[in-house]
Order: sequence, then C-alpha cells, then structure tokens
Amino acid sequence: MYTRLSKLFAIKGYRLFVICVLLIGIGISITMPYLALYCTEYLGMSAGTFGVFTAVSSLSGVVANTFIGKYSDRKLDRKLIITLATVSSALGYISYLMFANFIILLIIVSFFSGLGAAAMPQIYAYAQESANESNSDEKTFAMSTLRSIVSLGFLVGPLVGTIILGAVGYKGLFLGTSAIFITIASIVLLFLPKKRTAQKKKQGSADTISINRKQIWFPLLAFILLFAVNAINGIITPLLIVNELHGTHTDVGLVVSICAGLEIPIMFMLGALGRKLSNHLLLIGACFIAIIYNIILSVSTHSWQLIAAQLLQAVFVAIVMGNGLSYFTELLPNSPGMSSTIYYNGSIIGRLVGNLGGGIIAQFAGIRDVYWVCLVIVIVSFIILWSIRPPKNIEGIDSVAKLHIK
Repeated sequence: MYTRLSKLFAIKGYRLFVICVLLIGIGISITMPYLALYCTEYLGMSAGTFGVFTAVSSLSGVVANTFIGKYSDRKLDRKLIITLATVSSALGYISYLMFANFIILLIIVSFFSGLGAAAMPQIYAYAQESANESNSDEKTFAMSTLRSIVSLGFLVGPLVGTIILGAVGYKGLFLGTSAIFITIASIVLLFLPKKRTAQKKKQGSADTISINRKQIWFPLLAFILLFAVNAINGIITPLLIVNELHGTHTDVGLVVSICAGLEIPIMFMLGALGRKLSNHLLLIGACFIAIIYNIILSVSTHSWQLIAAQLLQAVFVAIVMGNGLSYFTELLPNSPGMSSTIYYNGSIIGRLVGNLGGGIIAQFAGIRDVYWVCLVIVIVSFIILWSIRPPKNIEGIDSVAKLHIK
C-alpha cells in the first residue's frame, strides 16, 4: 500500500490537488448546516422560499458547469478556470452578508456560486490529465482518493463551522468560508502550472454517435437516480427514526456519523481495488446493496437495525461517489473536463431531485412508502447499468461532447 501511495504522489501536482479538494470540502461544509438557519432567521425567508433559492442556485451551477466543461478540454487554461471559480465562490459567500433583498441575493449568489461550482470538476480534470501525462497505472485509485479527501473535508467542516459560529457569529462564518476559497485560489495561482489542452476534433459516424449517446446519457440517468436515492435517504431517515421507530436524536446522530465515518476508508479501499474490479461492476454491486438497504429500512422496527444497516449505506455511497467519477473518466478518457462535469452535474441534479421529491413523497404517501419508491428507483438504475457494456476505449469523444451540450 505504501508503494501505491508513493505512486499517487509521483503524479505531478497531486499534493496540491489533495490540499485543494480538502479545503473545498471544508469550505462548503462549514456553512452548509447553518445556511438554512441564516436565511430563514436573519434574512426572513420561509422554508419554501429557501427551497426555491437553493434549487435556482444549484441549477445555475449545472448551467455554468456545462458551459465551462464544453470549452475546458479545448484551449482554455484549467489553472485560470480553477482560480476564477474559487474566487467566485468566495464572492458568493460574502454576498450573504452584503445583500438582504431576496431577488438581488438570488441573482448574485446564483451567478457567483454557479461559476464557483466549476472548481471541483476542473480540479478533477486537471488531476486526470496529470495522471495521464505521468503514465500512472493508478488513475482510478488517484481519483477515488481525491474524492475520499473531499468526504474527509465534509467531516471536519461542520465542527469547524460550529466553533466559528460560536466564537464570532454568522459574519465570521461567511468571511471564514470566503477566506478558505481565497486561499485555494492563491495556492492554485502560485503553485499550479498552466494546463492548456488543444484537442483535435474527430469525426464520428452516425453509429458511433448513437452508441456513445447510450454510453453517456444512460449512465448519467442512472447516476442521477442513485444520487437522488441517497439524498432522499438523508432527509427521510431521521424522520423515520424519530416519528416511526420512536428513536432518539442520539440514534439519528449515530446513523449519520457511522455512515459518514465508514465512507472514507471504504472509498479508499475500493479505489485500491480499481485494477481488480471494474467500476462498472462495482456500480452494479452498489445497486444490489441499495436494494437490500431499502428493504431493511422499509420493514425495520427498531433504531438499532438502521444503525447496523449503515455499513451497507456506507458501501453504496462510497461506490457511487468514489468510483462514479472514475467511471465517467473511463468513458471519456480524452475529455477529462467534460467527464468530470457530467459526473458533477449528475450529482447536483440528483441531490436536487431527491431533496424535492423525498419530501413530497413522504407528505402524500407516508414515510415508510418512501423506501419502496427508492427501491423501485434503484431497480431502474440497475437495469440501466446492466444494459450497458462500456468498452475500454470510446471513439467519437467530440461527438459525445456536442450531444452533451445540446
């Protein structure tokens, strides 16, 4: 294992990538738990208005990511893109302190956070290109390790946010988050070399375009559904524990912390197995695990059953989040910007669909029935992934990129 880790850090710039994604994870998660409270208590938004605010700002990230991803694999400098994106994120967080009007804040935050959303996929793309240039045989391990570092940041961030909020309040919270993103921009600007990609256009036949449409859009749909299921689980499971199983808030904390704590080592181990098990096979396995997990939750009678089942949930999340990125980089090996953008956009849309859909299903069908709906969604994802047999090398990359944007 030491040898494999040494190979990772032999990839040019990998240490910087680790630092940057860790700081991004911390920066996002510092404010995330308290954003709803700030917007509703201090800015006077209703819960529904905040939902609209979140949805619009998230979709702006998808639009900006798609536009930037389209051109990032051509002649644009990834270093410049990452720098501008992180500065935009910093300005987005400062905007919460400067504007109180809902419409103005929505426009400003959507603009800056939309541009800022490109930082993570472009760092992934830069890392993928560096791994290719270094002729590394640990590409899957490298990408999944970066994704596990992001998860580590999400574990550390809320604790840091709690400390900052208690010491200096919301002003310190947003300024501190902005400072983290300015730090990332400074690191990238000072230490990361320029990365320009001039990609030759390839003309693909109609058959190639048709095949690639299936190989890109079908997996993207499956990922959106799987991310939606994970988001639904995140918002509904605490309600199940407290309202249906009559558990305690401590039980809720155990479920969340155990799952989050297990994700990182599992993600790391699965990345290390990347040369033995294909990402496609792992994703099919993740669907089986999710089926079992949702059946357990739909028939559970005690909180301890959910706590024990978090091992299954942690494996599912680790595969989807850790190996999912590598799955798309394998599909589009010559377009790292586009592949990381597709994956990242899928995660944003999936979480948005899950957050909105989970509450609606629970309200009209009941909390228990949510998990039967999730079971159906996972089965659909399994069928989609089972029907795909992605080749190791895919031609017509530019045709796929064009189809993605249209």
